[in-house]
Amino acid sequence: MGVVRNEHERVVEASAEAVGALLDRLSAEDDPIFPTPAWEPMIFDRPLGVGATGGHGPIRYEVAAYEPGRRVRFAFTPPGEGFHELTVEPLAEGRCRVRHVLETRWRGVDRLLWPTAIRPAHDSMMEELFDNIERAVAGGCARPVRWSPWLRLLHRLWWSRPRTVEVPPEARLLHASMERPGYQDAYRMDMFPGLPRDPEAWTGILRDAFPVIAREGGELLMDVNTAGLTARASILVDERHVTLSTAVRADNRRARLYWSAVRLAHPFMARMMLRRAHRGLALAAPSAGERAARRGRSPVSAPSHLVSG
Repeated sequence: MGVVRNEHERVVEASAEAVGALLDRLSAEDDPIFPTPAWEPMIFDRPLGVGATGGHGPIRYEVAAYEPGRRVRFAFTPPGEGFHELTVEPLAEGRCRVRHVLETRWRGVDRLLWPTAIRPAHDSMMEELFDNIERAVAGGCARPVRWSPWLRLLHRLWWSRPRTVEVPPEARLLHASMERPGYQDAYRMDMFPGLPRDPEAWTGILRDAFPVIAREGGELLMDVNTAGLTARASILVDERHVTLSTAVRADNRRARLYWSAVRLAHPFMARMMLRRAHRGLALAAPSAGERAARRGRSPVSAPSHLVSG
């Protein structure tokens, strides 16, 4: 397969200045248009500008050209080839055209993945980005993107997975809740813009089957005692991560027998529940455009070029 070129454009009922101000906030903490948390956010190592490097998810690129309020081009970093670019073009009074162009050359297995998997996801992301522009400056989006069953399946398969980490020292409620635990583990996922920072929102991890016994700041502690086990689960949420930690102590023979049977399955179940909650909350969250509209900021006067990530 030779060079692939993919184009999306939309006419927006708003001035080029207003839409261009949104473009300038790409990758900022208050980015109003990139479709996160449903997709991984665009993050760079510095504010938006030529030379900034980063990307979204596994797609890596750097800012190759930037005209504030008008155009930004991202060049794929090796081994990638090509670029993708967003532009804003003024039309009549109070109208403009937003265009995204991707040009690249796929090699190896990516030549098969492009038509079957990469392009459906890319096409949806770009149209969702345009939807967010309309929500932020035009008062709403009349025909928002709808995912196909195939894209929903791809999204489920591609969703990021928890990392195994040490129980964080910030999980003070968990540490104070049990002396000499016989077992501890912790799993962590990144927080995306738009995901809830209230740990109460994450209690669905345990399907609301266990009572909350304490809360302090961004940590919530649950009593997960069962079959004679003394067990606690901590949900810790900060600006960067959500962490699910568990501490277990088996105090009698019955508890030790039960724990020996479930211990091997516990890490898999904990990771699965955290990942399911993470994706479910991301899909249920308001879009970036809706969040921008709720903030009630003027796109022209809103701060831009905030540090990403």
